[in-house]
Amino acid sequence: MLALALATLLTFVLAAQEPTVTEHLGHSHYAEHDSVAGHKLLFPSKTPDRIIANLTPDPAHSFAVNWRTEQQISQGVVEIAVATDGPEFLLGDVRKIDAETELFENQNKNEPLVKAAYHSVVVSDLKPRTTYVYRVGNGSEDTNHWSEWFQLTTAGTDMEEPFSFIYFGDAQNNVKSLWSRVVRSSYRQFPEVDFMLHAGDLINDRDANLEWGEWFYAGSFIHATVPSMMTPGNHEYRDGVLSSLWRPQFTLPENGPIDALKETCYALDYQNMKLISIDAEGFDESPEAREAQVKWLESVLSANTKKWTAITMHYPIFSTAEGRDNKELREALKPIIDKYKVDLVLQGHDHTYARGYVKNEGKGLTVVKDAGTVYAVSVSGPKMYESKDRDWMVRRGEFTQLFQIITVSKDTLTYGAYTPTGNLYDAFEIIKKNGKKRLVNKVPNSPTRLKKDFVKE
Repeated sequence: MLALALATLLTFVLAAQEPTVTEHLGHSHYAEHDSVAGHKLLFPSKTPDRIIANLTPDPAHSFAVNWRTEQQISQGVVEIAVATDGPEFLLGDVRKIDAETELFENQNKNEPLVKAAYHSVVVSDLKPRTTYVYRVGNGSEDTNHWSEWFQLTTAGTDMEEPFSFIYFGDAQNNVKSLWSRVVRSSYRQFPEVDFMLHAGDLINDRDANLEWGEWFYAGSFIHATVPSMMTPGNHEYRDGVLSSLWRPQFTLPENGPIDALKETCYALDYQNMKLISIDAEGFDESPEAREAQVKWLESVLSANTKKWTAITMHYPIFSTAEGRDNKELREALKPIIDKYKVDLVLQGHDHTYARGYVKNEGKGLTVVKDAGTVYAVSVSGPKMYESKDRDWMVRRGEFTQLFQIITVSKDTLTYGAYTPTGNLYDAFEIIKKNGKKRLVNKVPNSPTRLKKDFVKE
């Protein structure tokens, strides 16, 4: 009886020490913010979050990485090594690089104040076309304060070696809910992709920490393993002022024309392609930024030695949505684009899809000699507008979320626009050989998707 009584008492004591279901449900690292929607996306902790790799001007030998922690973490460290088939890289030369750390706080309307430490490193002295493992943290022995180990592959130096990248139009709205499947589908369909390009309006409200939290959540580990380049859209600005979060959370090239355009207007080389970001909202809002970018673009293209050239900007040279026209942008930049025979201009803003070239003139040919520059406008998020058919368009679409995979090889550039379910919506290739350029349209035999077919008046 005594043994039974002791066993019963022990069971009662242990049960009393266990938290109740209610206590479990109420647990939070930010208990005072439990009532704030999405608080786990808003607030940092000691463990790194919002980890992202960015392209540098020399992606064969370097990459940039940024992450966020709470402000109690006063230092940041990157550990990096050449990837191995097992964990033996841990037994060898793991390089440690100290980060630049910036204490930062901001408060968007309808959101609480968010205090964070942003850490950034440019990892240099890397070998071309080599896979590395890296992690970010505070340098301590406590693994709870480190990220996982990520794998990332540098660009090659063989100018004839193929590479691929994915181009996204505006994500902008309902990013966690509805953009997530697009970025994840793109990675699932093309896991060997080398980098990703975002053509502006990554989120809707420039300084909304919850929206940025959704953007990083949607891409999760993809942001850390596939380097990105991005150009700002009008929703990264307000009243001509760039989001205060743009530069803390990204590290982009600083080779633009003026300080005001640092990390928004820039150029980089990826193997045999020159990639250029034009800050279209800066162009629209500031005469100084407009004049500086026009002169700078001319100088970059006049000195370009790469076989392939692509420009990304948020506002389209040729608008697709009803009632929109970026006349000043077109009149300033198109003559330079034509003069230097730019291959691709990748744009967003109009929340529709269109792809074509000026010489199309409504002919819709399959094979075109010297088609000139190909212009694309796309949207990856769920916000949708209607478009107007134009002669320059070879393929257009509405009410369709898309991502574009672009592969560049020695003489051929291939382009495919895909839906989140993996359906090919548009395709073409450019063949550039012996000083001549030929475009081959490969539009699938499927109907043009229009909003009126899905949304009835």
